[in-house]
Amino acid sequence: MSHSFPVRVFYEDTDMAGIVYYANYLRYIERARSDIVEQMGVDQRAMRDEDLVFVITRVEADYLGSGRFGDRLEVRTTHHGKGATRWIFDQEVLRGEEVIFRAKVTAVCMTTAGKPTRLPAKLRSMLADPAE
Repeated sequence: MSHSFPVRVFYEDTDMAGIVYYANYLRYIERARSDIVEQMGVDQRAMRDEDLVFVITRVEADYLGSGRFGDRLEVRTTHHGKGATRWIFDQEVLRGEEVIFRAKVTAVCMTTAGKPTRLPAKLRSMLADPAE
C-alpha cells in the first residue's frame, strides 16, 4: 500500500539557519501516518473507546538532506501488517525527487493498559498480503 502526503515548511519548523529542525521530520511522518489511518476508515477514537491504541515502538531514521523554510515537501509512505499486532511503515520525505529523510516505523496495537493485542480484524484484513 502506498500513500502521499504534502508538507509545507513554515518558519516555525526551522532553526535559526532556516533549515528544518531534525525532530520536525518525525512530526511530518506522524501526520502522514495519521492521514493513512483516517483514509483507511480506521476510527482511532472508537478504538480507544474499545481499549485499543497504536503505540510507536521503534523508529529507524536517516537524515539525508535538509528541508528549508518555504519548501514544499512530500511524505511518501508504504505500509503493511507484520504479524497479528504490528503495523510497519516505510516513509520518505522528499523535496522534488530528492529523498532528504527516510524512516522505518513500527506501530503496535495495545490495550490502554499497555498490553500488546491483535490489530482489529478489519485492519488485519486490509493489511493482509494477498499472496499469503
